[in-house]
Amino acid sequence: MCGIAGWIDYRRNMVENQHHIESMAQAMTCRGPDGSGTWVVKQAGLSHRRLVVIDPEGGVQPMSRRHHGTVYTIVYNGEIYNFRELRQELESLGYHFQSRSDTEVLLTAYMAWGQGAVSRLNGIFAFAIWNSRKETLYLARDRLGVKPLFYSERNNGLLFASEIKGLLAHPQVSRRVTADGLAEVFALGPARTPGHGIFQNIRELRAGWHLQYDRSGIRIEPYWQLTAAPHEDDLETTAGLVRDLVQDAVTRQLVADVPVVTLLSGGLDSSIVTAVAQSAFLRQGRPPITTFSVDFADMARYFRDNGFQTNLDAPWVTRVSEYLATRHQRVELDTPELDAALLQAMRARDLPGHADVDTSLLLFAKRIQQQATVGLSGEAADEIFGGYPWFHRPDALTSTTFPWSLRLKHRMSVLNPDFVGHIHAFDYVDARYREAIEEVPRLRSDTPEEARIREITYLSITRFLPTLLDRKDRMTMAHSLEVRVPFCDHRLVEYVFNIPWAIKNHQGLSKGILRKAASKWLPAAVLSRRKSPYPSTPNPSYFYAMAKRMTEILEDPASPLGPIIHRQRIRDVIAQGPGVEQIPWFGQLMGNAQLLAFLIQANSWLTEYRVELL
Repeated sequence: MCGIAGWIDYRRNMVENQHHIESMAQAMTCRGPDGSGTWVVKQAGLSHRRLVVIDPEGGVQPMSRRHHGTVYTIVYNGEIYNFRELRQELESLGYHFQSRSDTEVLLTAYMAWGQGAVSRLNGIFAFAIWNSRKETLYLARDRLGVKPLFYSERNNGLLFASEIKGLLAHPQVSRRVTADGLAEVFALGPARTPGHGIFQNIRELRAGWHLQYDRSGIRIEPYWQLTAAPHEDDLETTAGLVRDLVQDAVTRQLVADVPVVTLLSGGLDSSIVTAVAQSAFLRQGRPPITTFSVDFADMARYFRDNGFQTNLDAPWVTRVSEYLATRHQRVELDTPELDAALLQAMRARDLPGHADVDTSLLLFAKRIQQQATVGLSGEAADEIFGGYPWFHRPDALTSTTFPWSLRLKHRMSVLNPDFVGHIHAFDYVDARYREAIEEVPRLRSDTPEEARIREITYLSITRFLPTLLDRKDRMTMAHSLEVRVPFCDHRLVEYVFNIPWAIKNHQGLSKGILRKAASKWLPAAVLSRRKSPYPSTPNPSYFYAMAKRMTEILEDPASPLGPIIHRQRIRDVIAQGPGVEQIPWFGQLMGNAQLLAFLIQANSWLTEYRVELL
């Protein structure tokens, strides 16, 4: 994984502005500590921070190749998992290669097929290619949005970077945030509307979209979208195809010239990834795979089944690791560490986020990176196979808003009513929900139940999953760890999207078809384990640590959060203590302690990022 940045301007000399381009990349050094490079011509400059994963010597970027008198230059963040097949195809067409890297394959594919190359890719990526003859820039992002990419269009040019901080490092990019940006943070956050960059004039290139920029301006369009189609396969055929697709996705993603591990929670999804990875390692004659799990100090003492977290992970991690004979390492975190990393997590994300769910992953990644550069994780299985409670709960199925934000009124109660009115919070969320629903691909033959499940699935893939992918990318790349997500393989997502609910929910079990597909890989007890999400700490000390920080903000008359929050309501939340009923205000795990942590991060974000409110 890497960090990329660039500046195209047809009226400036980029050679004279190289330092600005380098500063943009420098702001993202954590994404690529192994090397850097900058390439400039008069109209364009591209910069790159590198984390070495494949071909240390041959994959140096920016990379340029000449073809029929045109020089093509690329900066690229990601991995192309089918690069070997593409290389063979390109060699058969007469192309020659100077390295073993997937970077050169990607660049050559663009030289051969132009914008059509992106549809041939299987991988996670965000890249930019400059055409020297046409003086055009081409940007593309992977289908599920695993790798980030932001841009800002100027009067005479275009800036882009892997992260918002890369753009903010440029003197022409303002730090102004409009009412819509504030609504994104305080009403939708930590989710984000696809394409929204929070700051005025910063946009996100949407997942599955590509962009071309030239002297006539900017053109953006999707190259991939989910489509609705009849599902013709029976149960056994469906399970077999799911099994094959999962196995192929995991096996492809083990390719690296650096150590590879898996992140194991003992849940169904990470256990499947680990089982397939371990099998591939043993077939290849490699030592057993190393697995890592994360837990919190005194978890067993304070854990309570809340309907979302239904049981402890630790016993299941041990069971799976012993069954598969992995080399397992357990990372334990405590409140002081989580507290100390709270603002570091905000800086990694460039926005307020998931509180201890972020900070624990940030610290977890730091421990893993001491021994490995690449990890595989189980994100996206719940979104595509229907694993979340909102696929099954009547209140979510009948709601007219995002099913992970059913408590918006409760959430807005901690904000100043004038501020809530200023950002039009309820109308804003409603409008974003209706926009998402209008995008849903539909099938006339769907029953009302199937149609609603299709809506919830589409919302989960395009609106909820990005929050987890953002979290995974920023928290892990903050410590230069690349985490791959096999369940985001677009072939698997396309196929499962159209599996009827009766098959997907086989035997009345959440993710029933996935459990059936994995029946030969894991013991029955693991296959039947109820979903338990990535954990947050139940230790009351975390609540008190957040309450202490929040109290300091409440007592500071100069706090930038002051005009935004309802001070008395927050004091009441603090006074109630950690033992009151937790009402999740976002997703499954964001209770009162996490709400306080989110607001603490927001206060520091407003200060550290010098946010100008409009």
